Amino acid sequence: MHDSTQQHTAAEPRRLLGMAWAHFLNDGAANYLPGILPALLLSMNLSVAYAGVLMTSLLIGQAMQPLVGLVADKIGGRVFVIAGLFGTALGGALVGFMPNLWTLFVVLIAIGLCNSLFHPQAITGVRSIAGARPGMAMSVFLVGGEIGRGLWPLLASGLVMLWGLHAIWVLSIPAALTLLPLWHWTPSLAPRQRDSAPLRWRAHAGPLGVLVSLCSLRSLMLYSVITFMPLLWQQQGGALTGGAGFITVLMLVGIVGNLGGGRLGDIVGRRPIVIGAMTASVLLLFGFILSSGLLTWLLLALLGITLFATLPLTVLIAQDILPENRSLGSGLVMGFANAIGAVCVAGLGPVASIWGAEMALWIALFCGLATIPLAIALPRQG
Repeated sequence: MHDSTQQHTAAEPRRLLGMAWAHFLNDGAANYLPGILPALLLSMNLSVAYAGVLMTSLLIGQAMQPLVGLVADKIGGRVFVIAGLFGTALGGALVGFMPNLWTLFVVLIAIGLCNSLFHPQAITGVRSIAGARPGMAMSVFLVGGEIGRGLWPLLASGLVMLWGLHAIWVLSIPAALTLLPLWHWTPSLAPRQRDSAPLRWRAHAGPLGVLVSLCSLRSLMLYSVITFMPLLWQQQGGALTGGAGFITVLMLVGIVGNLGGGRLGDIVGRRPIVIGAMTASVLLLFGFILSSGLLTWLLLALLGITLFATLPLTVLIAQDILPENRSLGSGLVMGFANAIGAVCVAGLGPVASIWGAEMALWIALFCGLATIPLAIALPRQG
């Protein structure tokens, strides 16, 4: 009995790291598009105005995460996690083979939908094995995705420069090899009981509205930098890998914020960290737009730290607001809010085409100012 308890305790970190690895592969396949976007636009003879539309096509499927969360909690299990990773990897492999804009739209939307399948059940599973430190466990899981979103644009851009767009399929090989062990790493969740507490929408509407609004504007800030900074870099004569390097710095240095935010949230509470981090993010984006040279890279790194410090905390706040359905809560802030931010980025595409990519960043900055009062209005939980 003693040995089995030790095995169970030792197995939890391995499962958490396995889930983080799967998150790395899933989010990498689902988010490398900005790193090759200039090359993709050039290969299809498309203007910069299409940049936002393509990004929105990729991200709009995330709006399905709340619905997936509802179904996932109802049926339990882990099949959505496996299906999600399979779909994002397959779709990511096909992007370089699309013959025209419309088939590309279909593949990008499919990637977004499969990304929606993966997240709600995976996030709830991570919390079920988190023990007494949910903030830290959520940070570890989210860091896996953050590394994927940071490295894959750089890897994809390197492949495109060496061997062309068709070579991107190589990045899907690790996911294919991970599907079988992922079945053992992923916790099998119990289905929601018929006599479980019903969702109290009226009580939750106010706090959820504040939180989803904040996360949507945060996504707008993040996706604007990810989408338009590589284009601005290329317009100024930079190489494809240089623009992808901006994304890599933003995401990978952001790991510090992700881990630090989760840990600080466990110690001092979630709301104060979100308020401070979003205030700093707005100030850093302002400095980033005005800066040049080495300072640009430094401010971008700090922006990644502050933005990503809020991610694990907003997920946990959402799950606390909706204790009757935690997958739905995480789906709202990880998926639905991201989709709203993506739609807004699509609107900035024509702005970038007419007035330049820098103007799109200024608009995102002014929208981001609203995150500060929204953070202050968050419920005092955690």
